[in-house]
Amino acid sequence: MSLPELTSAQRTELELVARGRQDKSRTMRELGQPETPDAAHALLLRLGLWDDARTPYAERLRAALTPVGLPVPAFRDEDRLDLTGLPAFAIDDEGNRDPDDAVGVEALGGGLTRLWVHVADVAALVAPDSPLDLEARSRGATLYLPDQTIGMLPDALVEQAGLGLHETSLALSISLDLDAEGNAEAVDVALTRVRVTRLTYAAAQARLDAGEEPFVTLARLARASRALRESEGALSIDLPEVRVKADEEGAQVIPLPKPEMRFVVQECMTLAGWGAAIFADDNGIPLPYATQDAPTREVRGESLSAQWARRKTLARTRFQPSPGPHHGMGLDLYAQATSPLRRYLDLVVHQQLRAFLTGSGPMSSKVMASHIAEAQLNADGTRQAERLSRRHHTLRFIAAQPERAWTAVVVDRRGPQATLLIPDLAYDVPLVTPASPGTELQIRLTDVNLPQLSVRARITEHEPREDHEGASFQQGQEI
Repeated sequence: MSLPELTSAQRTELELVARGRQDKSRTMRELGQPETPDAAHALLLRLGLWDDARTPYAERLRAALTPVGLPVPAFRDEDRLDLTGLPAFAIDDEGNRDPDDAVGVEALGGGLTRLWVHVADVAALVAPDSPLDLEARSRGATLYLPDQTIGMLPDALVEQAGLGLHETSLALSISLDLDAEGNAEAVDVALTRVRVTRLTYAAAQARLDAGEEPFVTLARLARASRALRESEGALSIDLPEVRVKADEEGAQVIPLPKPEMRFVVQECMTLAGWGAAIFADDNGIPLPYATQDAPTREVRGESLSAQWARRKTLARTRFQPSPGPHHGMGLDLYAQATSPLRRYLDLVVHQQLRAFLTGSGPMSSKVMASHIAEAQLNADGTRQAERLSRRHHTLRFIAAQPERAWTAVVVDRRGPQATLLIPDLAYDVPLVTPASPGTELQIRLTDVNLPQLSVRARITEHEPREDHEGASFQQGQEI
């Protein structure tokens, strides 16, 4: 098709369709093109009006792309437990800009250790139904795109409330008194003042490897907790993870290392959510409890294909005002409580706990149910925009190196078609091949189509190779 000359009005019309802001297009009809966002996107690329860095998915899904500009109040004076004498560490990926949780320990004697998980006291600045709260609810979560981050809350609030950004920080702290087997003898929640040191996972891992405290104790507690949860049915799923970064010049896909300290911090956050849920249930505080049905079947093994299959058995997490089991975590009750700067329902947990602690009265279960429904709907759009944008920029990264051979592992199959997972990209592609799950293949990825978010895979091996079960595959099969 020869490229047409378009008027300014026609270009605007195409962009509206591509962005999902207009359904009909006379221009597309006249050009014999489908009146769809994907077709408009493809035409804009061919005309050179958009480049491959442009991603329309957040706009199509109505995710907010402008920063929150509302004013931020100051923290008010109130009684707080002074924990500035206990070391606390906010451990996260390098470059993290919204540190909202930190960990520390306190020896109690008698075989007990108190785990402290401090969380930024965002609810002190964001009251229920305030303008900041309504704006955060309308977004549902912070939007993390490969080329930009759009906060659920104003940057000024993150700067004021983020842990470790000032000499001392104000927190809502969850404590669990744990024995050597990971059992909790007591849980508590308090408004605190803390002194936090920020560390990357790599720096924290180096201190653990050197045998430094409190990292050794944190690791011991995390291992015991994980073992206890697994005995209660918690599922362990270990699939590749990557960070996708992008700008106008290109995209990068960077595999995330998995030092033990990443697992340690994740386990501490899980314990904090469990502790917050126990505290709320004991005190009759409605929370957006996170629940999950039991897996549909048991999958044994630690291979990539087993991990993939195990993830497929998990139901979606549901949020409800009353407690219920979270089978995937092996917990009888649980609430996400450690990311109030980034997830709206975590903020609601904090608002409820703070209301109880200050005697102002938590919101009712009925009101909370409406907040949960609204926030979840908005957060779903945010998460979908993130997934599509990561896929888009991963395809840019692939297209920039068309001759590269990628290692892929067969993780599933349905009839003649298999699903291949590329660990270096944390990206899966379909391929017609008789290779059985667990087989490792070398493939090339070609024919990247950004509007359709698709790519063609071709096996690069010149000779058939058998996997561990004796199945073979041939050169040149593709989708």
